[in-house]
Amino acid sequence: MLVIRNVVRQSLVGLAVLIGLTLLLGVAYPAAVWGVSRLTTHSAEGSQVTDANGCVVGSRLLGVDVAVPAGTPDPYLHSRVVGSADDPFAPGDPSASAASQQGPNSELLAKNIEARRAAIAAREGITPGQVPVDAVTGSGSGLDPDISESYAALQVPRIARVRNLTPQRVQAVIDAHTSDRQLGFLGQSRVNVLEVNIALGATAPKCG
Repeated sequence: MLVIRNVVRQSLVGLAVLIGLTLLLGVAYPAAVWGVSRLTTHSAEGSQVTDANGCVVGSRLLGVDVAVPAGTPDPYLHSRVVGSADDPFAPGDPSASAASQQGPNSELLAKNIEARRAAIAAREGITPGQVPVDAVTGSGSGLDPDISESYAALQVPRIARVRNLTPQRVQAVIDAHTSDRQLGFLGQSRVNVLEVNIALGATAPKCG
């Protein structure tokens, strides 16, 4: 009888601990995390960026390189690229997130980099040697939302010309969306491409 009583008591204690931990870790903790996330919904909803019409254009955390039809004036600030075996200019967007899997000794990678360098130089009216490294290489995910200040500055004359703005006006917009080094010493200053394009008048293709 004593053994049965001990088994019942231990079972009840175990059940109580199970219910308590379930309520604490399965209900209270998730609810607390959700509540904290609601204090500022911007980050919780993917750091969405809207255009002048209030339409969601994208996320400030994901790079999207706008594709311009061949022969059409190009008014956009361009981001980095994610290459593939058959397309050195595969667009940096969520559907193309991938690394090329090409190492530093890859002939294909070298070929793609040279193709990008030549195309960017032709687009901007400069020599290939003036194209910065981040313009011809992609991040591991292919979704880097930022570019270097040098790559942004390279594109100012073209953007100003196509949009009929002064270079100073375009540079001011870029400066307004440039972030300093993280914690003051990590990485480099960076320009958020999507935010610059929206500030220059880019809108969502379809809204409402």
